[in-house]
Amino acid sequence: MIRIHRQPKTLITGIGSIDHLGEEARKLGGTKALIITDKGVCGAGMLPLMERVLKEAGLEVGTFDHSVPEPPMDSVQEIVTLAEKEGYDIVVGFGGGSPIDVAKAVAVLVNSGATIYDYVGVDKVPRKGLPIIAVPTTAGTGSECTAIAIFANEKLNVKQGVVSPFLMPNIALIDPNLTVSCPPGVTAASGMDALIHNIEAYISVNATMHTDSLALEGIRLISKSIRTAVYDGGNMWARENMAIGSMMGGIAFGNAGVGAVHALSYPIGGMFHIAHGIANTMVLPWAMELNMLACQKWFKEIGEAMGENMDGLSDGEGARKTLAALRQLAADLDVPQYLSDVDIPESAIPGLVEGAMTQGRLWNNNPRKFTREDMERVYRNMAVRP
Repeated sequence: MIRIHRQPKTLITGIGSIDHLGEEARKLGGTKALIITDKGVCGAGMLPLMERVLKEAGLEVGTFDHSVPEPPMDSVQEIVTLAEKEGYDIVVGFGGGSPIDVAKAVAVLVNSGATIYDYVGVDKVPRKGLPIIAVPTTAGTGSECTAIAIFANEKLNVKQGVVSPFLMPNIALIDPNLTVSCPPGVTAASGMDALIHNIEAYISVNATMHTDSLALEGIRLISKSIRTAVYDGGNMWARENMAIGSMMGGIAFGNAGVGAVHALSYPIGGMFHIAHGIANTMVLPWAMELNMLACQKWFKEIGEAMGENMDGLSDGEGARKTLAALRQLAADLDVPQYLSDVDIPESAIPGLVEGAMTQGRLWNNNPRKFTREDMERVYRNMAVRP
């Protein structure tokens, strides 16, 4: 079977690597950079560093700092208009997955005459746009290494993706120092998101030898360090493990795809504006309870990568031990696991099922073929905390 593997042409990693941003932007032909970020990043005091390293390399710099979590599709055009008016020739996505996804979309929409709605789906983007540099400040989405951008379609109350190789950042720059200011709750939710990317990539029907090795190592790095990163946020060993594990997850799922967890979580985020990492964590054990029956061997291997002792256990026993470890991890990190934890009523379940049914791109990656009844079963199981 033929597989195509994509990732940024250049990966720059390590503590202090942000100092290379300016020179790399110049290598891409950049003379006037638009930084797309959010108020949280600005409030953490990191924006002046970004501006400084770009200006020291001789670039003019402008900033759009109003990116929001779970970005609505209608929010993109304002930034495209700004970029066209001011003549920016390179885009820097700086923050979590949301500003990076917005930066990807802006880069391909500038001077195209199209809107974001024209590009929803797979391979709808006709050409490469402005150069993109992605600089994450969370260890979570892996968006710096994917050719995917996710937005909230508020007209349909669902999250939808733009998928195209033209969205792939030219450069992903991962400096663990930039994640230190990430608060514990965000570190936990985004870290679980990164772990789930690796897990879903590993069990995807489109997994390859390339994605498997990345996913397993990502699971190892995140599992051994996420608790420390959450509860001792200044620990650079943990922050670096998380940043690299998240990057590996981005490359892995960017090629192998994600499945049931994301398909079932997107309606939760789209309808109730629950943060993506929290929605994924809520769905994780309940979706995997059904999924693992189709891939017990892989689930046992995931548990081994998480540090669980699987000696003498059958594949089924190992898979169940892995599921228990995932539940315990979410509990240790105090991330919600039930709809009732985030005030979503059981009456919302039919609408959630309808939303999940629209995620065909994701279901195609999943090892078990979920029926409508399976989807409803997951939501019912996770509805109310006992």
